[in-house]
Amino acid sequence: MIIEQILMNEIQDAKRRIEVEKDESTYKRNLKKRVELINWVLDNMKNSETNVCSVIETRMNEIIDKLNKTDSIFEADPLDSELRILDWILFEVCSNKLKQFERI
Repeated sequence: MIIEQILMNEIQDAKRRIEVEKDESTYKRNLKKRVELINWVLDNMKNSETNVCSVIETRMNEIIDKLNKTDSIFEADPLDSELRILDWILFEVCSNKLKQFERI
């Protein structure tokens, strides 16, 4: 399965779980952020000249900088969640790119 399809399946799964979740919770917030970030990555992947792995890493570094500047756990929690989601996406996308490169 190609990475775009894996990410699209992840979006569909997250949207199903968002619909089931009744209350506004951290879990639901994270699912919404997951959908947002995957869509952002898919948009970046459309441009063949863009190095998606570098773009994701740059965004992760920006989040780390924000985390280092915050003193509040309440401000840090959503940033930490976003960072973890991006880490998963980075792994999926970039390990897939390595596999494609090895086949060549």
